[in-house]
Amino acid sequence: MKSKAYIGLGSNLGDRLGNLKSAVNAISQLDKTRVLKQSRIYETEPVGYLDQGNFLNMVLLIETELKPIDLLKKLQGIESMLKRERIIRWGPRTIDLDILIYDDVIINLPELTIPHPEMLKRAFVLIPMKDIDPHMEINGINIDRYISKCDDKNGVKLYPAE
Repeated sequence: MKSKAYIGLGSNLGDRLGNLKSAVNAISQLDKTRVLKQSRIYETEPVGYLDQGNFLNMVLLIETELKPIDLLKKLQGIESMLKRERIIRWGPRTIDLDILIYDDVIINLPELTIPHPEMLKRAFVLIPMKDIDPHMEINGINIDRYISKCDDKNGVKLYPAE
């Protein structure tokens, strides 16, 4: 059975744009998975741990036959391939891949929470999601409403390379 999932991508180390492109390419090559849509790329100020460079962020909408936990493992494999190191929580990274939404599934496991628990507070996630679906509703509420409440919305700028 095919499911739809939104994947958040972020990078602030090394060739940020190259890291995003490599991750999109790797995701598009996953077995039983295809990229349906991708957002524009945004440059964003860091959230949480502030002593680091700006991120490039984007979101993908994919269709996959992979179960959520299997998708997570594949995404973690891509992160490893792109030299992701987990040293500081919310710290700098070559690539960060998060499952934001997977159909209407709700999962609360130590290794995976869907929907992503911080998603509704992060304009750097919601603004690219809006690119994919401008009329998107989450929990019956229009995405614009969530964006308007985000503290980081003024730090999300369209990346000039776009």
